[in-house]
Amino acid sequence: MGSKSFYIFFLLLLFVCIFSSCESPRPPETVIVNTPQELNIKASDVIHSSLDYAAENGGNIDDTIQLFFTKGVRLIYDNNDFITLWSSEEQWTPLGDSMRNFIAAVKQYGLFPEDYHFSFLDSLAAVFVKDSLAKAARRDAVLWAKADIVLTDAFIHIAKDLKLGRLPQDSITQRKDSILTDEFYAQKFQELQKKKSLPAVLDSLEPKNHGYQSLKAAIKNFLDSADNKVYTIVPSRKDTLNFKYALQKRLYEGGFITSDSVQLDTVQLANAVRAFQKSKEITVDGKVGEGTIKMLNTTDKDRFVQIAITMDRYKMLPEQMPTRYLWVNLPAYYLQLIENDSVSLYSKIVCGKNITRTPLLTSAISNLVTYPQWTIPTSIIVKEILPALKKDTNYLARKGYSLIDDKGNVISPGSVNWSKYTKGIPYKVVQGSGDENALGILKFNFPNKYAVYLHDTNQRYLFSREMRSLSHGCVRVQQWENLAYNIVRYDNMEKYGNESSPTEDSLGVWLLRKEKHTIPVKKRLPLFIRYFTVEGKDGKAVFYDDIYGEDKLLKEKYFAGK
Repeated sequence: MGSKSFYIFFLLLLFVCIFSSCESPRPPETVIVNTPQELNIKASDVIHSSLDYAAENGGNIDDTIQLFFTKGVRLIYDNNDFITLWSSEEQWTPLGDSMRNFIAAVKQYGLFPEDYHFSFLDSLAAVFVKDSLAKAARRDAVLWAKADIVLTDAFIHIAKDLKLGRLPQDSITQRKDSILTDEFYAQKFQELQKKKSLPAVLDSLEPKNHGYQSLKAAIKNFLDSADNKVYTIVPSRKDTLNFKYALQKRLYEGGFITSDSVQLDTVQLANAVRAFQKSKEITVDGKVGEGTIKMLNTTDKDRFVQIAITMDRYKMLPEQMPTRYLWVNLPAYYLQLIENDSVSLYSKIVCGKNITRTPLLTSAISNLVTYPQWTIPTSIIVKEILPALKKDTNYLARKGYSLIDDKGNVISPGSVNWSKYTKGIPYKVVQGSGDENALGILKFNFPNKYAVYLHDTNQRYLFSREMRSLSHGCVRVQQWENLAYNIVRYDNMEKYGNESSPTEDSLGVWLLRKEKHTIPVKKRLPLFIRYFTVEGKDGKAVFYDDIYGEDKLLKEKYFAGK
């Protein structure tokens, strides 16, 4: 080897040696001590070396344990001189016991024990209690050190999930504290040391929202009655070969028939289906439609994920909701006017179909329009009106629509070559005001980029349907009149109190005369259009259909395997 080559080799070797010496050594696998007092000292050393190692190895402290909040955990131990925080001299401290019990029962908060090192802590408890070498295990400083570290990591993880949830922040998120610092977690741990009460510290991080607290109160009842059996999946009716067999087997597994070996006749099967439908509080007709199949295939395990997702959605709302606001829950098909945490007005709604979904948004009612015209959105023109015009230019006349150019002139549809348009047209399509207008006789405007409103409808019979995702995206309000008068009266309350104001009187006259007028709303009414598929009512969890498949997507992305 030449002198130059030898020199390069020597430098490389020196570099490797220096680099290797800078790496933190792998923590020991076991350190057995002689006394409980010595255990605290050795465990502290192992905590220090384990966190050094974790910082350089992606949060891993060994082959099975990975920390989620390595820097936050390190800061807490830095602030406490790396002493054991949850145990002392072979015993869990009261806070240590409280933390372990909290993780075991964390489903009461819509969380999952397995997310917080539960399997390791559970196996450790088994070793300490049942193992024939339990005494030796209890003197192992490494086991106590690991347990201490994972409990601290779990404390931070639970604090984060209780305050912010697990869902990503989106365009309608109203929280202002969407990122929590390591200093925040260290402060909360310091608060825990002072208060000596884990629930007091962690519960303070949760939303105070009445809906969240009602759902949380319903979880215990849900878990106590939850059915954790695994059932046969019932395929679509199109799968005629397997449908009847799977249906009968599923009904047998649920206790709705006494045998799955003797084929039932049509009447017996219908009676069993009725019993199932009654148990799930859905329409009892003995028919196995799409909705019934969906219920047959939805387990309580699925429903708990639904609860978890909904609780996280509450955490994306403002910490303090307005004193007075409109709340539209699409899967539940209702609108509520909330005043001082109480429902002062309730209305059924019709919302968008799956292909023309009502958008989730936050806005505020800015004005009311009596006998409005409807300017049809481009999306509807492209999907419905343009294809219809290509087939029949009389389509607009039959629907009561007018074609308006950019100068405001009415254009004859027969004079336009519709075949050359595919993605839009250079005209407005307008439906004139009147009782037959799709917006009904009053609409509520609010700023938004989707061209949607709340409004009355000329199809009021649709409110009697159970499934009401039927519109092009706007929200149709059954109690539109009560809502309109409520808004106008509140807007003029300072001057007129509970007496009728001139604006309120005018509203009545304009509706009677069928006149178009715009009423500005001085005290803009906050509006939240949201997607919550479960609610707590009278201590019970009430579930709604995942009409747009939003929960399904979130489950697959953020709750896989749950």
